[in-house]
Amino acid sequence: MNKGNRKVLISIRLSTLILIILAIIIIAVVGIPIYKRISENTHRLVAATDENENIGLTNEEIELAMENVSDTNNRQALISSRSLSERDTIRVPEVEEEEDIPEEPVPVTTPIEEVKISKDMDLTIRTGVSKEDFIILMAGVKQDTSNFFEENAGIIYDVCEKYQLNEIFFCGLISAESGWTIDSNHRRTHNYISLMAGGKLIRFGSLEEGLDKAAQALHDNYLTPGARFYHGSTLAGMKTRFCPASSTWVNLVYQRMEQILK
Repeated sequence: MNKGNRKVLISIRLSTLILIILAIIIIAVVGIPIYKRISENTHRLVAATDENENIGLTNEEIELAMENVSDTNNRQALISSRSLSERDTIRVPEVEEEEDIPEEPVPVTTPIEEVKISKDMDLTIRTGVSKEDFIILMAGVKQDTSNFFEENAGIIYDVCEKYQLNEIFFCGLISAESGWTIDSNHRRTHNYISLMAGGKLIRFGSLEEGLDKAAQALHDNYLTPGARFYHGSTLAGMKTRFCPASSTWVNLVYQRMEQILK
């Protein structure tokens, strides 16, 4: 072999050696990070598997996931999805049954035609009729020529409810003391049951106040046990101090009460 060929052969060998060295360097530079990344991802996958107990993935499935899924987040999503579908059962929180709330009882009212009165009745016992029926009842009283009772039936019902008075009695008393037409003195003073002070009718500021004070006076002074003028809760008992000089007062009041129900 001549010198020229020998130099060419040496040159080829050197070039080949250099290429081999370069290839090793490239493999070292590129391969080591790839190996580290695969190793790191493998550890993460194992850790994720440990955290999700009994996840249900076989070794083959893990290896397949490693080969097909390059992104760590996607691998963890795969594991979580598999875990949810094969291991966990979604528990719907139990809804406590609502307690049955008892319905409010419907008020029992007395029909107008069933309202009863008597001379010996307890004047503190209500008629039991509804407010609507009481207004209808008072609108039909023929003797109410001034329409005072029809126009104020709602107010009268409310004060009787407030002070526990029989509505028929209260209207009968007003009619007996003021007349069905309501005398001018009683209208002017808004004093409808003749409450007196110093020999004169007490003056009230309005119709509403006059009716309220009248009902309160009956409740507080005449019809409540222990009150200063209490002698029983009947017409006769009330007359003892309310109108002691009259021998016809009980009959007059009761007659007006009867007129309301006729």
